[in-house]
Amino acid sequence: MTESRKPSAAAERRVLDAGALRALSHPLRVRIFDILAQEGPQTASTLAEILGESSGATSYHLRSLATHELIREAKSNKGGRERWWERPEGGIVYDSRAVEGSPAGEAALQVAVAEVHRRRHDELMEFFTSRIDKESVEWADASTSMTSGISMTAEQTVELTKKIEAIIDEASEKYRDQKGEGVRRVSVRADIFPLRSLTNRTETSS
Repeated sequence: MTESRKPSAAAERRVLDAGALRALSHPLRVRIFDILAQEGPQTASTLAEILGESSGATSYHLRSLATHELIREAKSNKGGRERWWERPEGGIVYDSRAVEGSPAGEAALQVAVAEVHRRRHDELMEFFTSRIDKESVEWADASTSMTSGISMTAEQTVELTKKIEAIIDEASEKYRDQKGEGVRRVSVRADIFPLRSLTNRTETSS
């Protein structure tokens, strides 16, 4: 599972170790991590206001994320004495092979991935069940949720995944710093995985 802040070569995507996974296994830290990607640099106070938490709580969670280099202190010209934090450029990868053989690492991976997917599901459901009707026709027409079942081999699936990643990376690079009227953050998702057989049989062709 890969998440990208901006397009990057595979070499620039960081495979998370057990410590980083444990840091991301807390719901509030995942939310902070997402906010820094979506809204740019924040302080403990601005995050507290967004999240409805105390600045002491957000400061604690920021330090935990920073300890594992998931975020870093940002250079700011906004003045004030508070520290500003940002997400580094590049993607992150949740890979079970990085924690294989470590019960604590495997448990942290399960919790972190579950929390990320829970947030994605909540965002998807919130938009399509309660927000889309309040959007302009332009944005409602621009939004979609698609599912297609395709019969492919593992190699063909890898090829498709790489093509989709390339398209998303190209768009992210092209529009990364775009600002102005009509520009909004857009969630782009591609969920590709083998379906569980409902008949417990494997079909083969000769």
